[in-house]
Amino acid sequence: MSAASHSYLQAGRGIGSWLLTTDHKRIGILYAVAIATFFLLGGILAMLVRTELAAPGETIIGPDQYNQIFTLHGVVMVFLVIIPAIPGILGNFVLPIQIGAKDVAFPRLNLASWYIFMAGALMAVCGWILVGRVDTGWTFYTPYSSGASNAVLWLTSAVFVAGFASIFTGLNFIVTVHKMRAPGMTWSRLPLFVWAVYATAIVQVLATPVIGITMVLLFLEKLLQIGIFDPALGGDPVLFQHFFWFYSHPAVYIMILPAMGIISDLMGTFSRQQVSGYTFIALSSVAIAFLGFLVWGHHMFVAGQSALSSIIFSMLTFLIGIPTGIKVFNWVATMYRGSVWLRTPMLYALMFLFLFTIGGLTGIMVGVLAVDVHLHDTYFVVAHFHYVMMGGALIGLIGGMHYWWPKITGRLYNETAGRIAAILVFVGFNLTFFTQFILGSQGMPRRYHDYASFMASYPEAAMLNMASTAGSYILAVGLVMILVYCLHSLLRGRKAPPNPWGACTLEWTHTGPVPDAHNFHETPLVTRGPYDFHIADDVFGTADKDL
Repeated sequence: MSAASHSYLQAGRGIGSWLLTTDHKRIGILYAVAIATFFLLGGILAMLVRTELAAPGETIIGPDQYNQIFTLHGVVMVFLVIIPAIPGILGNFVLPIQIGAKDVAFPRLNLASWYIFMAGALMAVCGWILVGRVDTGWTFYTPYSSGASNAVLWLTSAVFVAGFASIFTGLNFIVTVHKMRAPGMTWSRLPLFVWAVYATAIVQVLATPVIGITMVLLFLEKLLQIGIFDPALGGDPVLFQHFFWFYSHPAVYIMILPAMGIISDLMGTFSRQQVSGYTFIALSSVAIAFLGFLVWGHHMFVAGQSALSSIIFSMLTFLIGIPTGIKVFNWVATMYRGSVWLRTPMLYALMFLFLFTIGGLTGIMVGVLAVDVHLHDTYFVVAHFHYVMMGGALIGLIGGMHYWWPKITGRLYNETAGRIAAILVFVGFNLTFFTQFILGSQGMPRRYHDYASFMASYPEAAMLNMASTAGSYILAVGLVMILVYCLHSLLRGRKAPPNPWGACTLEWTHTGPVPDAHNFHETPLVTRGPYDFHIADDVFGTADKDL
């Protein structure tokens, strides 16, 4: 394929060319800049929380400020970072090119989605600062949120607005995959990243309206004093939990399924091998999306639901482990049959495999009724949540950004710096959160500003909390290091070769950067599967020298 005269980065000059673009690649970059900013904010808030918990007693902030900070941390990281990150950034940039499409099905709706996301995000952050600081926790549980200040109305409205961006993005991806695949791009030839984003899009379209309706009901109750969730008005607070988790557990798979798709592509490319069990991995993404709607009740084992309901939700929780296990075993089989190349993206793939497996197994543990009763609302759940969300979704995003960085920017990052940062992230993450498994197993409650009273029964809590805080600082150093060498790559990085990894999906077929219009000079004709690595063996043999 001949090189384009201009890459998409050179298509227009000035901020106006970016803010009015309908190019899916540029919209992906807009999402990347916004989400990186919110990730920085959420990370700073997390560091404040961990610094306060470094020692018993009040360290740097009081109890009210602590509740407000971890509430905003949760809202920012869940609704403004993890949920929109991979679909918004890599889904937008990579998916249309991987299926041979000129763009997404609805380019203007795609741009509108980013503006809606930004509107909701700015409402959340600016409202928290200017209107009032919410201290209910990111779940907005009633009756806490029902009796809280009117700032709750502003924050829940922000979540409602941002949800539309998720719905529109999911709708766009579904139509794009169905209607805009290149000739020969059959369902059995779709890259596994596309399968994962497609399954995610289904969840986005079907689940997100539920959280929107829930926020509207909470808004109406607060504004008009209608008894829906508040028991003081005749409402049922458990009903709010049903609504909230009926969205929020499928939302876990909005976060994790795209990361699984990234890992599938990385495992194939850096194992130099056909992905083992392609069909099973592809269909397991759809199975996870479906089963994700059936397990919300395992968050409510101690909420007073019937014993029969709890038993059913417990069994369904075990069932969803099957398609997840299929992916893990097939990734391991791919490496076993291949020739593993330990470049920075593959380090994050291996990291994902280790961390997400721990998160998944501990999820099965808290799915056991007898165990969950003791571990509910302890730091064990905090650790499990972060091993899945950060150890899974965010590590997958970081791995994917390293993998597609040469194609997105046309530049190479420093491989040595990438490996050092990956080690720091791995060590820091495990030191931060594995210690919390130990604390939670001993009964340390989460969301507490001070744990001095807990130390009476478990004196080691101070040492473990100090270790957890130290780990968070190591993790922060690793993440800042990634930011630094990526910025250096943009300014002074060496020009990337067309296909530095020897990958075989369509985005790597350009001899130069992605063209500014329509992605391809000619509509590609697909005649093979996405992981036929013998075609690129000559590229792979020289890729190590290029890097």
